[in-house]
Amino acid sequence: MTLTAKEIAAAKERVPLAFQAPLPVRLRRVALWAGFIGLFCYCLWAFDFSPERIWTGMGRLGTVLSFMFPPHVWDNWRDFSEVLNGLGETLAIAFLGTLLGAIVAFPLSFLGAKNINRFGLLRQTTRRGYDVIRAFETLILALIFIRAFGLGPLPGILAIAVSEIGTFAKLFSEAIENTSKKPVDGVKASGGSRLQQIRYAIAPQVNPVILSILLYNFESNVRSGTILGIVGAGGIGFLLSDRIAAYKWDEAWSIIFLIIAMVYLIDYLSGLIRQRIIGKWDGAK
Repeated sequence: MTLTAKEIAAAKERVPLAFQAPLPVRLRRVALWAGFIGLFCYCLWAFDFSPERIWTGMGRLGTVLSFMFPPHVWDNWRDFSEVLNGLGETLAIAFLGTLLGAIVAFPLSFLGAKNINRFGLLRQTTRRGYDVIRAFETLILALIFIRAFGLGPLPGILAIAVSEIGTFAKLFSEAIENTSKKPVDGVKASGGSRLQQIRYAIAPQVNPVILSILLYNFESNVRSGTILGIVGAGGIGFLLSDRIAAYKWDEAWSIIFLIIAMVYLIDYLSGLIRQRIIGKWDGAK
């Protein structure tokens, strides 16, 4: 039986307390909101947030943006090829870092999946290892590897790869755990081994998810690669930092525009790849 709005309003008039949350629940909500608002106000005070500072900063930002227009147009092929090489280097750093991280993370993800690894201690130890790796930001890893291997693309590749091992292993293991058990039972009932259950029952379910994760993280790592270049790990970020340090704002804006165009193109192509390959996997089911 569905009550009308009029009947609900009449019931609220008769027994208003029945439509209110209990007093402890209301007090808890008030305390949570008060704590949230208090924390927000404290952060504004601690970080010296003020309308005057924002107004002054916006004025300076407008001055910087005015220096960026019109954008720089390279009339020298040598200078433009240097920028293109930087973009290509950033793309290569992101690609190799993502690929190496995925290669190492893929087998580790099976150790962290509950439906694959039944040994609780080993599984929990593996998962905590994921957390330890993910605790290190890519930029911090890049600074460490720069000290070890010197300047250039290699530290950037290693930083992205190590960072992605923890991320990929966690996401892959969760995807494996969320697979349906019915195909596994079917392969098992037909006499399939444990490896065959993984190959023919779990892999077809999890591969599209893994592909989506790889493509998304590759896009993200292209953006991260520009930041790594600023600290000396190669790529277009080094050229961008050099132009900003030299107050060549028009060239900096042109480089930023090329980075945006590259990220947009990668996003478009990865969408096409995701659609086609995932479609094939759906047809295989």
